[in-house]
Amino acid sequence: MTVTVGHDSQKTRKSLTAGGQTVSYYSIPAAEAAGLGEFSKLPAALKVVLENMLRFEDGKTVSVDDIKAFSDWGKMGGQNPREIAYRPARVLMQDFTGVPAVVDLAAMRDGILGLGGDAQKINPLNPVDLVIDHSVMIDEFGTPRAFQANVDREYERNMERYVFLKWGQNAFNNFRVVPPGTGICHQVNLEYLAQTVWTDTDQHGNMVAYPDTLVGTDSHTTMVNGLAVLGWGVGGIEAEAAMLGQPVSMLIPEVVGFRLTGQMMEGTTATDLVLKVVQMLRKHGVVGKFVEFYGDGLDRLPLADRATIANMAPEYGATCGFFPIDDETIRYLRGTGREESRIALVEAYAKENGMWRGADYAPIYTSTLELDMGTIVPAISGPKRPQDYLPLTSASTAFGEYIRGMRKAPTVPKMEKAEMTAEGGAPAPAPEDIPGDHLGMSTASVEGQDYTLRDGSVVIASITSCTNTSNPYVLIGAGLVARKARALGLNRKPWVKTSLAPGSQVVSEYLNAAGLQEDLDAVGFNLVGYGCTTCIGNSGPLAPEISKAINDGDLVATSVLSGNRNFEGRISPDVRANYLASPPLVVAYALAGDMNIDLTTEPLGTSKDGKPVYLKDIWPTNKEIADIVHAVVTREAFQKKYADVFKGDEKWQAVKVTDSETYDWPTSSTYIQNPPYFKGMSKTPGVISNIDGARVLALLGDMITTDHISPAGSFKGSTPAGKYLTDRQVPTSEFNSYGSRRGNHEVMMRGTFANIRIKNEMLDGVEGGYTKGPDGAQTSIYDASMAYQEAGTPLVIFGGIEYGAGSSRDWAAKGTALLGVKAVIAESFERIHRSNLVGMGVIPFEFTEGMTRKSLNLTGDETVSIHGLDGDLKPLSLVPCTITYADGTAKTIQIKCRIDTEIEIEYVEHGGVLHYVLRDLAKA
Repeated sequence: MTVTVGHDSQKTRKSLTAGGQTVSYYSIPAAEAAGLGEFSKLPAALKVVLENMLRFEDGKTVSVDDIKAFSDWGKMGGQNPREIAYRPARVLMQDFTGVPAVVDLAAMRDGILGLGGDAQKINPLNPVDLVIDHSVMIDEFGTPRAFQANVDREYERNMERYVFLKWGQNAFNNFRVVPPGTGICHQVNLEYLAQTVWTDTDQHGNMVAYPDTLVGTDSHTTMVNGLAVLGWGVGGIEAEAAMLGQPVSMLIPEVVGFRLTGQMMEGTTATDLVLKVVQMLRKHGVVGKFVEFYGDGLDRLPLADRATIANMAPEYGATCGFFPIDDETIRYLRGTGREESRIALVEAYAKENGMWRGADYAPIYTSTLELDMGTIVPAISGPKRPQDYLPLTSASTAFGEYIRGMRKAPTVPKMEKAEMTAEGGAPAPAPEDIPGDHLGMSTASVEGQDYTLRDGSVVIASITSCTNTSNPYVLIGAGLVARKARALGLNRKPWVKTSLAPGSQVVSEYLNAAGLQEDLDAVGFNLVGYGCTTCIGNSGPLAPEISKAINDGDLVATSVLSGNRNFEGRISPDVRANYLASPPLVVAYALAGDMNIDLTTEPLGTSKDGKPVYLKDIWPTNKEIADIVHAVVTREAFQKKYADVFKGDEKWQAVKVTDSETYDWPTSSTYIQNPPYFKGMSKTPGVISNIDGARVLALLGDMITTDHISPAGSFKGSTPAGKYLTDRQVPTSEFNSYGSRRGNHEVMMRGTFANIRIKNEMLDGVEGGYTKGPDGAQTSIYDASMAYQEAGTPLVIFGGIEYGAGSSRDWAAKGTALLGVKAVIAESFERIHRSNLVGMGVIPFEFTEGMTRKSLNLTGDETVSIHGLDGDLKPLSLVPCTITYADGTAKTIQIKCRIDTEIEIEYVEHGGVLHYVLRDLAKA
């Protein structure tokens, strides 16, 4: 990355010496002295953005007025939503979102040649790291050979994708791939890639120090904010633009201050803390805002715990959850093996540039809230959302209430029941009424013995996800629970599928050093792989007899995982209730095997001498955990495991690719296809047109997540995507997952709005990707959209609040665009998905004046026209929307156009951000 120096740079450019090196930097105190404003009371998170303005100020893209706006932010009580152009230092990707991004870059090389440009113009200008972590599935578990078996199967399934990624590593500059089996991208970033303060040369050859910043194609990129590295998730589309030198267009955000006080009590974990934080911040409302944590509680909060809180920023809805640089940051950098010269630079830079959290740290915030960590109790969240916080003492009672509510729910017609079963979901309740106090039961034969499963039986217990496996305190805690349970003769229940999937190989290093992996193995938590696994739905199939019992009995089976997401239909098609918990509690629930059991008062099982064993009997003390952490989590372990991080194992080294400037798209591939975005593209942009006579493709409720819109998991042969693959002689056993096939637009557009749990309110009581076609009959959303497109009919989607919550996956927007949807009208949008829609040329709109799809009595049979788009459209304009009902009556309402910035207007005019960038590069 080349550091650009603006015309006012001499006023703010200073130098400092630390760690045996002298570097230049852009000084915020110097900017104050130069009369650019008052910045000393800005939150550290905002100072990082301000430094970016100082460094890139050129009078054009970034102006002096942009810098002064940060001073106004403080004077206006933490608000000044001015549009700015922000340039992150680097980009982080994972393979599910990274493959389509590299596909787009390869397609852009073809596209720029078609426009008469130079293919070498399509090259990342900023460093890009792609970590392959989303591909491994848990096919085998509970045995010593599980890890190797799952890795072997991963390569069998994904070789086409790996060949393509390795081609990309050779073909593009500034692009590195971390091979499979290494870890999860966010944990690898936290433990190795991130530097907190970055250094690079400017156009004069001078070394410049500046805050480490990034965007990532995964929403949990925010995890690295625990290390004072400002980063957040964006769609692959936006990340590609950032790679190619396009600044991230954003508004100066509000910053919510979250004051932590007190100290965690005995028996509580960082997971318990973050689940409470998620609940509080969701209630406070932080969508589109920065959250910065401060207060004397940070003095007693390890960086691993901070990373857990930062990781779940998407779950509380914030752009990021930032922790300023302090003594703990320095301790972690040293403990994870960073160079001493870098550590010295981080401390000196933070103190010189006003980004150090000392005892006197007291910035201005837009709003604040406070939590005494001494009030935290053991907790879980579920069954559907991360913010559904439950103290452990009330978890079983809450589950009972949830079941009673489900059993009283309206029943589903037999036709949809059959279809849902074919789609891979658990069958719907039988048409007859089910008593409210009914608790479903079914028998499963496991290893020759019959067991009774019931609503609430835990069938998946998984220690998974970067959220918690980056934290040695909770991993050592889980190992000690396993050790104590093993000593008493307890084991997992036979119907529970158990797994341990750490986010990095360092975890295995310290678990083995402590002898705890042996104890985890003894209760079924064998290593299954280094990757996301269950957290993203790669839980793998349940044993056939367990799956059959669940479906035959129409049971509400449960999963317990140490992840960050528990949305409907995400974890397993056989599981309808999902709970987030700390790793020690995951082990405890595997031992108990049932969500109906109150772990705080009822026994988990019986010891080998016939006595009941309670949770308190196997729960380690904080001192036991800390003593082992201090003994086995060493600087040397991190240095050893990250020494050859890009080399990979023999399988990766054996992947052969050919060197070529453009990709030779294999026509027979069902994983990688040249997308249609840039084919036949003109050299000049179009205009934004009014939308006339659009039909409704789907009428959706609140918190429709990107998992609902673009599921990542498995799919059946009866789905449109399954039929596509079957027509190409791909057996069902080789379907893999939607996530693994994101390099093929044909599969992905067929999988859009295809989650087995999505509910289109146009249809009565039906779950899954269905709608009404042009003839009014029920059909798949894909088939309906193709029929409408053939007739030249535009389409719209209606939604509720928090539309597009969850993962950053760009396919939720790409698929929407390819289905012919021109507009999405909702009550509110989550940040990343709104940006992704704009990036694909789909216009997001919000209802105004308290109107909703319900208050308008929408059924999906309406015709929709949106005008005011073809003139001088301004960001956030109100425009008229005319809804014509089935009986011919019409109503015109005002809706807000959520194209938020001037540059986004241009993106939509070009048909999307990549079209904008491609035309700009071809012209250059």
